Amino acid sequence: MIMTDTFETLKVDNDHQIKEVAELAEIIWHEHFTPIIGTVQVEYMVDKFQSVPALKKQLADGYEYYQLFDRGEFCGYCGIHPDKGRLFLSKLYIRKECRGRHLATKAFHFLKDLCSKRGLSAIWLTCNKHNDDSLAVYSHLGFKTIDTQVADIGNGFVMDDYIMEYTV
Repeated sequence: MIMTDTFETLKVDNDHQIKEVAELAEIIWHEHFTPIIGTVQVEYMVDKFQSVPALKKQLADGYEYYQLFDRGEFCGYCGIHPDKGRLFLSKLYIRKECRGRHLATKAFHFLKDLCSKRGLSAIWLTCNKHNDDSLAVYSHLGFKTIDTQVADIGNGFVMDDYIMEYTV
């Protein structure tokens, strides 16, 4: 476990943690993304990308997940994957009740440190074009929009995203 002040990260490496992340994903995704993409797409995406089987497959494929704690409280999680000399930030989600504590900033510093230790040159991510709050956070952290993408994720759904990057 890595701890700074009251912020801690804990690498997900067992079934109990995977279940905790999946349960939190269900809550956060329904609360945050339903107004942006609708209930049906949220349910599809949670099942496809954030269910226990989906998380286990991602971990087997080389993704890493970290639980984020503040004052001992499980407040969020992030998912990452090395990608051609850069770090792909696949997921960074904070519970609604924990927002405003600068946890995204603390997680970002943790990720920058990981990049430095691993010799990675940048952090990149995709963010829904209508996810205004998250786009504002990423911009505040210094991410720049470098491209856009529309990705077909099946079942008639697409992810309409900005691709953003931060040079470490």
